[in-house]
Amino acid sequence: MNKKLNRKFYTRNAIDVAPQLLGKLLCRKDKTTGATIALRITETEVYCGECDTACHAKNGKTARNAVMYGLGGFAYVYLCYGIHYLLNIVTGEENDPQCVLVRGVEGYDGPGKLTRKMWIDKTHHGADLTTSDEIWIEDDGFAVQPSDIITAPRVGINYATEEYRLKPWNFRLPPELLS
Repeated sequence: MNKKLNRKFYTRNAIDVAPQLLGKLLCRKDKTTGATIALRITETEVYCGECDTACHAKNGKTARNAVMYGLGGFAYVYLCYGIHYLLNIVTGEENDPQCVLVRGVEGYDGPGKLTRKMWIDKTHHGADLTTSDEIWIEDDGFAVQPSDIITAPRVGINYATEEYRLKPWNFRLPPELLS
């Protein structure tokens, strides 16, 4: 039986939450058609606080990133390069801005591709993933062992300082695990 993730899951450090999101189901229900799509999360990335020079919180709280300063379990959706919406999952406690970028789901290996496939856009910004009936994450019992997870530096953050560019905060599942 599938189980929607609860607040306790999200109100932990992004570094702990990101690998544990792997293998979970990202679910999206279209309110017009009633269709639900559920795709397994295959890649995540950590953005951790104002000290992280790759994080949107590096310059403090703004209108754009304010949801990151709230309690974990909310969606932080923004437009990247004026083209792609990206879905981040806020983690941690209030006033500790951190999040996990969902970089890939089964069959879609990019954050813009997955939001397009799942109809995720700015209207989902601020959605409570623990109570929303439009967007949420479920645990269906798919087993991911720590030894299954591939870690690497984050993608596309050349603007960050070397210290933060090199942090192994990208987490992925090998494709063969899903076959």
